[in-house]
This record gives sequence, structure tokens and C-alpha cells, in this order.
Amino acid sequence: MKFLHSIVCSFLFLATVSAQKGTVRGNIFDKDTGEPVIYANVYLDGTTTGTNSDVNGFFTLTDVAIGKYILVASFIGFDTVRSEVVIKNNRIENKNLFMSENSVRLQSVNISAKRERSRSEVQVSTVSISPREIKALPSAGGEPDIAQYLQILPGVVSTGDQGGQIYIRGGSPVQNKILLDGLTIYNPFHSIGFFSIFETDIIKNVDVLSGGFSAEHGGRVSAVVDIQTRDGNKKELGGSVSLSPFLAKVVLEGPLATFDEDSGNSASFILTSKKSLINNTSPTLYEYALDDPEQGFPFDFRDTYGKVSINTSTGSNFNFFGFNFTDDYNNPALANISWTNNGGGLNFRLIPAKSNLVMGGTLGVSNYGISLIEDNDPRTSDIREILGAFDFTFYGSSSEFNYGIEIRSVRTEFEFTNPFNIKIDNTQNTTELATYFKFKQNFSNKVIFQPSVRFHYYASQSNLSIEPRLGLKYNITDDLRFKAAAGVYTQNILSTSNERDVVNLFSGFLTGPESQVFGFDGKKLEDKLQKSSHLIAGFEYNFTDNFEINIEGYFKDFPQLIVLNRNKTSNTDPNYAVETGDAYGIDFTAKYTLPRAYFYATYSHGYVNRFDGEQEYPTVFDRRHNSNLLATIDVNEAGTWQFSARWNLGSGFPFTQTQGFYNFINLLGGVDTDVVTANPDDVGIIYSEERNGGRLPFYHRLDLSVKKKLEISNLFGLEITAAVTNAYNRDNIFFFDRVEYERQDQLPIIPSISVKGIF
Repeated sequence: MKFLHSIVCSFLFLATVSAQKGTVRGNIFDKDTGEPVIYANVYLDGTTTGTNSDVNGFFTLTDVAIGKYILVASFIGFDTVRSEVVIKNNRIENKNLFMSENSVRLQSVNISAKRERSRSEVQVSTVSISPREIKALPSAGGEPDIAQYLQILPGVVSTGDQGGQIYIRGGSPVQNKILLDGLTIYNPFHSIGFFSIFETDIIKNVDVLSGGFSAEHGGRVSAVVDIQTRDGNKKELGGSVSLSPFLAKVVLEGPLATFDEDSGNSASFILTSKKSLINNTSPTLYEYALDDPEQGFPFDFRDTYGKVSINTSTGSNFNFFGFNFTDDYNNPALANISWTNNGGGLNFRLIPAKSNLVMGGTLGVSNYGISLIEDNDPRTSDIREILGAFDFTFYGSSSEFNYGIEIRSVRTEFEFTNPFNIKIDNTQNTTELATYFKFKQNFSNKVIFQPSVRFHYYASQSNLSIEPRLGLKYNITDDLRFKAAAGVYTQNILSTSNERDVVNLFSGFLTGPESQVFGFDGKKLEDKLQKSSHLIAGFEYNFTDNFEINIEGYFKDFPQLIVLNRNKTSNTDPNYAVETGDAYGIDFTAKYTLPRAYFYATYSHGYVNRFDGEQEYPTVFDRRHNSNLLATIDVNEAGTWQFSARWNLGSGFPFTQTQGFYNFINLLGGVDTDVVTANPDDVGIIYSEERNGGRLPFYHRLDLSVKKKLEISNLFGLEITAAVTNAYNRDNIFFFDRVEYERQDQLPIIPSISVKGIF
């Protein structure tokens, strides 16, 4: 009996000892600015317990045995920090760490952290972009912009220098969700395709999810681009002023309550504004590129963004932000298109001092309105979205559990007159409710298993969509990794764009159809959601610490897509039509990084098809081959001279060939129509029966830039950038005016110099 009693006591003692564990968590800050250090390595010295800080600089280590440890934070570009921490039973120890920058330059900064993150995260079809990487790209006017960087990513296609839309692995712009600090941006790219509404100097991180994304994202069937802005400088007032032939901009930031290194408390602001100048400077500087030298380039835009950030000692933060973006494209030969995007809101993260729970949320409103004035009746479209989203994350020693809820109210208004003189006027209101659950388990740093599911209710359709998703990463060795993802996706928003428009600059939106929609068999659809399924698999391999490759194959099935019925000839015809489609291909990426050089190469081979009930055809953005080469070199040891080059090669886009022309006569007057006076000047086009059966020529372009950094004083510095866009003046076709029989090319060689003052 005593023996049994001893065994029971021993087990109870061991259980008590094993249960004596605690948690250490905190935030990692840049000591000079108070900004979070993203993806830093954090570990307990002498143990195998470690993790990476997230995009907010937050880290947590759970189920740590009680005792005294040395907490270490390291990141290339910063001095390693060590701090003593005592783990107590069932206690959460909060520990903030402050890192100082060292002399390692930008090309080496992200290597170690990104490699470690690739081993511990699924990251299928995910590219994370830092502002330093964006600035390494040779850019139009010497002004780096995410719009230009996105175009070099595998699977991403841009249709040209004008129009500014991107297509991601077979998804049209309306099928890609663009987020700014959690709010949906419906048109993030200006009519001159070099620039977006986002200011590079205030970007914290960009995640491009080109497929297979997990359940926290929904409402789109193709891809997600998630852009987060940084806080303002928490220690001192500063900023920059930039001037180039393309635009002028200013960034101003500083503390409202100075950053306290002991507690981590702070309050700061950041404000940025930019204004295009190319419409004013082009008659003087780029007269050779203009059809009408007196008009100038027809691009005019203004962007303003402001943010106030409050941070607490536990790592909790509150961000209040607002924005106003405008664009005006005034081309007398085509049309006048103008749009406005404005809104604002609050996003926050709450970290209770004594809980392993982290709560986040976004509250805000986004408004977008666009109008087009042309020879026929104008088109107008407006969309307003009100969002309330909350998410909760629990951290375990080798697992994470995340769930969230979303409430979204959307109102759309759309008005236009189609070629048959039928006026379409549509106003819709809808509400979307969603909840999701995601679980991630790391099995001995070998297998990462990440199932998730999203329940998305579309009130206007009275439809509950259940969307299971799965991500998987298998670390075959420390250097070779296999990854895979699959999922089901839906959306209600549809675009009013017409793929046959000569220049597709009008981006209007509608919520899903409230009226009847008929399938290919003529039967009424009960389920009118747009749908897709993704299947992705690939490998990552690190040849060395400096050289890595990534290869992924993907397949996207679009079993149901709803489009506006632009062939409506009478009021009794349906407003909408159904299409199906698919997209499949392979993407390859190679990166080679040296202390003073960075090389990046991508190649994509893909197919994008649609079926409209009568024929299968490639879409207008079906680019079969697309390749990009990027090189950035620090010319001298100090890194004050930098040279960058980018070359892009893409196969031609498809188009529907012209068979002939006819005089378009409006016969809506019936037998009383006067065929002599009814629209006598309108010319109709007879298209080939084979939709998109022709191909435009190959596209290729070389961009170059040289940057010089000057330190005028401890308080002021200059950056002077000389750039050349389309360096060898390639005539890349933009479109062909069928009626006038004139070829319109994209932009010719565009040299420029920009000056940036930093204070």
C-alpha cells in the first residue's frame, strides 16, 4: 500500500512540475523611431523555444518551464538584444525589447527572418513585401510605388501603362480584394498605371495572397492584397518632401506623446499628401510623347492620408485613420473619367496583461464613386461599404487558434446606357455576415497543418456559404520545403466593366443580382453567388543563405461567374448573364542576395479561359508567358550610390478581330424610325465569331535608375534619383482604334530626375 502511495505521489509531483509553466511575450521596437521590428527572431538562450515577431513586432512564447532565462532578439540590420526574464508558474511576463540599427544595408535585412518565417508558416502563394524592397525597384519619375512592384510578382499581370489594373492568377480586378489598414479599396490604381493611391514611405508591410488563402479573408474568389501602414515617428518630428516631373509629395510625422522606453507607451501621427504634375510638365518635358502638345498627358490625381496611433505598455494599440484619393483622366479623343475614394476608421489590437488572448478589430467606412463622360450617355457608379470586423487569437506552445466575425453593409448605385440605347439604372443595398475559424499546429517544426473554415452569409441572396480551406507545409529538410493549399471561395460584388471597351478605365461595381439570372440551360439560378475553388502545390529551396527558389503550380476553377448582360436589347431581357472559367499555370521565382546586391527573377506560364454558354475563349488578360528580371546594386561600400534595372517580357494579349463595319441605326422607334436621321454618324463593328482569337505582339520594356544619397547635416539629407522608363524606347501597343484605323502605343522613353529632402 505504501508502495502504491509512493507511485501516486510521484506521478502527482511530476504532473505538478510539468504543469509549472508560464508565458513570456512582448513587443520589439526600433530604438531610434519606436517602430516595430517585423519578423525578428526571438528565443530563449540555451533552449529550442523560439518564434518570430509579427507585423506589429509582437511575439509570444508559451508553455515555458519555470526558471530564469536570457531572452534574445536578433535581426539582420540590428544589434542583437539580450534581456533576463524570470518565468513563473501560470504567469504571463510582459517584456518589451529595443533594438538599435547597425551598418548592414537593405539587401541583407530580411534574409534571416524571412527564411525562418518560411519554415514556421504555411505561406502558400504568399509574398510579403517591405517598403525597402519597393524602393529597390527602378521606378517611373524616380518615385517607387507598390503599383510598379506588384507587376514583377509571379502570376500578376498588368494590361499597360494606362488603366492601372492588375490581374492575379486569372482573377479580374473585381475578384481581387485590396485592403488598406483593413478597409476595402475598390480602385487603388491611378489612370497612369505607374502609381497607386498608397504612399511607399508610410507602408509597413504588404502581403500579396495570390490564391489558397485561409478563412480570415473572404468575399473574393481570386486573391487578396493586404497593405498596412506604419505609425508615425514616436520620438521626433520629421518627414520628407519630394519633387519630380510626375508628382510632388510631402510626408510629415512625429510624436504626440513621446515614446517611453520603459513602458512602451506612445502616441504619434503621420500625414502624407501627393499631387500629380505630369499633366503640367509633359508639354515642356515630354512633348515628343504627346498626341496634342497643348493638352499634356491626360492624368491628374491627388492623394491624402492621415493617421494617429496610440500604443500602450502591454502592446495594445489604437489607430485612427482617414483618406481621400481622387483621379481625373481627361482625354478628348476617348473620354473624361474621374473618381473619388474616401473614408476612414479605427483599427485596434488589445493584449490583456494576464491572458493568452489577443483581440483585434477594424471599424470604418469606405466610399468610391466614378463617372465617365463620352459621346453617348455617361456612366456613373457609386459604392459605399461600412465594416465592423473583430478577430481573436489564442497562442499555444506549438499551435494557434484564431476566430473572427465580420459585419459588412454595402450600397451600390449604377447607371449607364448600353449600345442598344437601353438605360440601366440599378440601386442595391445588402448586408454580409461572416465568421471564421482557423487552427494552426506545428508538429516538431516538421509539419505545419492549418485547416480553416468560413461561414459567409449574403443577405441579398439569402445564401449561407460554407467555405472550407486547408494549408500545409512540410519541411523535408532545413532547406527544402513542400507546401500545398486548397479552398472554396465566393463573392457577391460584380464589375460593370466591359472587356470589349477600347480603354477599360471605367470600374463600376454592383452587389450580386437581385433580379433573376438564368443558366446555360435557360433555368433560373437559385444560387447566384460567384464561386471558385483553388488547388495549389509547390516547393521552396534554399541553395544557400543567399540564394532561394520557389516554384508553384496552381489551378483555379470558376464554376459560376455573374456578369452584366451588355447584350440586353429590350427591357424584358435579363440584366445579368452567367459564365464559367478556369485559370491554371506555374510560377517560378529566384532570389539571390549579397551584402551589396539583390537579384530577383520571375517567370509565369498560365492560361485563363471563360465559357459564356456558346464558346470557350481566353480572357483579354490571358498572358501565356510573363517574365521579370530585377537587379539592385550598391555601387560603393558606403551605399550612397545605388543602381537598379528591371526588364519585363510578356506575350501578347488576345483580342477579338474585326470582320467589318456597318452604320448603326437606332430602331427603337419601331416602324416609324427614320433610318436616314437615326444616329447617322454611329459606326457599328462586326466582330469575328471567334472571341479573342487574335494576339497582340509581345511586350517588353527596360527601366533603369541611379540613386545618390547625400547627408547634408545630421538633420537633413537628400536623395537624387535619375530614372529612365522604357529605356530603349520600345513601341508597345496599347490598343488599336478600329474605326479610325490607328494604332495607339503605350508610353515611349521617359527620362526623369527626382529630388527628395529628408528631415
